Amino acid sequence: MENTLLNNNITKQSQIINNPIVESRYKIIEHRLLKIFQAEMEKDEPAILRYNPEMIKKAAMFISGMIPRSASLGIAGETASGKSTVTFDIIETLELFSKEFEIENIVTRVNTDDYYYDRSEMVKAAGGMANFSKTYDFDVPEALELSLMKKHIKQLLNGESVLLPEYDMSGTTIRHDNVKPAYPAKMIISEGLFTLTDEIIDAFDFKLYVHVDHDVQKERFFIRANERGLGEGAETIYQNALNKAKIYIRPAFEVADIVIDGNVDRQKYKNFLNSILSMIQEVSL
Repeated sequence: MENTLLNNNITKQSQIINNPIVESRYKIIEHRLLKIFQAEMEKDEPAILRYNPEMIKKAAMFISGMIPRSASLGIAGETASGKSTVTFDIIETLELFSKEFEIENIVTRVNTDDYYYDRSEMVKAAGGMANFSKTYDFDVPEALELSLMKKHIKQLLNGESVLLPEYDMSGTTIRHDNVKPAYPAKMIISEGLFTLTDEIIDAFDFKLYVHVDHDVQKERFFIRANERGLGEGAETIYQNALNKAKIYIRPAFEVADIVIDGNVDRQKYKNFLNSILSMIQEVSL
């Protein structure tokens, strides 16, 4: 299909550089990456719970320049798992790194939540978000225009600038299309409930899942529900989210390249990422 992006078969949509110097660097990076991941897993409270060893090889190919294009990272997790926090922390860490070493265009974010369909007229007809949410299901992939998101990611990976939509999460369900400029970057990052569902998972070179304990998740959810004015419908929404997560979100745990522990202190996975970035800088000297 035209919109299907590289994931498993790298050679179909991206040239692989065959160069002895690049291949030597690839082997060094692969070895160093593996040591970093193994060392993290041996800690008493590791930032990651699991990783796919095959991902190490692919990451080394991108870092070494063997695959000479941007990479895409999809981040998923259940509601209130902390996936947005993880995403912003990753972006902040990458931007600090790029500033220190004067690297341009290091990261662009594509927010999955911005692709929810506009249902503002239906909300008005229902008399408000609290009533509307009793009958409308936001916790299924069909509530989002994932095909448009996939198209935008493909354009960014192809080196094109894109105007992204912006969704109002305050309870209006209004979506403004073509309002947020996004530019090609070395890493395209997306996060959301359905970022790693069937319709869009092959848009991502790397897949990350954020896991969180149930009691932490519940506390976070109801704090946010109160902020959004969900009222008495919050409990129903929460239970529906848990039920739908079993179908649409938790399977991503099994296919993810990296599973992050959303319960740990944020500094732990920042430190983990910084160890990778430090290695990249060392091998680039």
